Amino acid sequence: MAAIHLPRAIRIGGGVLNELPEALAQFGLSRPAIVTDSWMAGSGVLERVSDILVKAGMAPRAFTGVVPDPTVDSVEAATAFVREGDHDCVIGLGGGSPIDTAKIVAVKALRDLPVPTLKAPHQEDAPALPIVAIPTTAGTGSEATRVTVITDAATDEKMLCMGLAYLPTLAIVDYELTLTKPARLTADTGIDSLVHAIEAYVSKRANPFSDSMALSSMRLIWPNLPRACADPGDRAAREALMLGALQGGIAFSNSSVALVHGMSRPIGAHFHVSHGLSNAMLMPVVTQWSAPSALARYAACSRAMGIADDSAGDQSAVGALVEALHKVNADLAVPSPAAYGIDKARWDDLLPVMAEQAIASGSPGNNPRVPGADEIIALYRQAWA
Repeated sequence: MAAIHLPRAIRIGGGVLNELPEALAQFGLSRPAIVTDSWMAGSGVLERVSDILVKAGMAPRAFTGVVPDPTVDSVEAATAFVREGDHDCVIGLGGGSPIDTAKIVAVKALRDLPVPTLKAPHQEDAPALPIVAIPTTAGTGSEATRVTVITDAATDEKMLCMGLAYLPTLAIVDYELTLTKPARLTADTGIDSLVHAIEAYVSKRANPFSDSMALSSMRLIWPNLPRACADPGDRAAREALMLGALQGGIAFSNSSVALVHGMSRPIGAHFHVSHGLSNAMLMPVVTQWSAPSALARYAACSRAMGIADDSAGDQSAVGALVEALHKVNADLAVPSPAAYGIDKARWDDLLPVMAEQAIASGSPGNNPRVPGADEIIALYRQAWA
């Protein structure tokens, strides 16, 4: 048995942002609060969204104080802003941080709950304000997931919050919003999407529905990520990456992520490495360690990505997959933690804490090969080198 959860409506395609008022009206929504960051405000994207809504007779208000890896304090500030207005929905505009912030603000606007009480294994399923997700990066898949991640700055813990309350009512997926993304952001968010798809497929919680989304996501992302990095204006590649990110989000939201994500979050929290980049740092090492416990599954990933052909045996296909993951990191200039500039002494000191936080998130328990703390520490050390 598998329980499948999706946004009530998803509008996909170049220029679909212009249909935002019509899409809101479909759900009887007309008083949106926009939650976004200063980059969206300065780039003209927020102005464009606001103009579209104003021309349709709506009066949106915008909070622009979202921070990368959103913190409890930034969430509280956004919640206070939304409560000050008479809003019937919250629009998350931007990458994963604005959408994740919008999700938890939609809950807290109705229920004044401390964020730490909402972290997994707690499930927040009671309805929140309707969430409208407008992604501007092809990466997190947050527009289709029932999870959000908020950082406790006091403890440097990335808190995974889960439940139907965080599932967007509406997603507006317009690849044209990604055409100006720089190569570094394209690479990091694209690898993030790829990890979503692979982990959803090899997860112990995989099911036929999530499998179909995950495999399609891999087929779209793998050949098109280098193209979009080389030519940011490659519309076909951008469209494929946006659809792949959406499908990857659907896949892991209805299956799960696994060890890469469990280990990645503490790196982001303690060393402020972007989520996609920390995933990329870990993916080859964790794949090689995990693969013997799900050889056929990882081999299917390799074939779906076109790395191995159908005639290749599972062992050969998986070997080619690990080699290709190392190569794509090199091609996309993904640094190791050491090359990123992380101090080794601090890294070593924090390894037991990071291993504990990884296990506490629950994600490693979904991995085909479930690690103990000592094994996670060993993998961190291998990734640092």
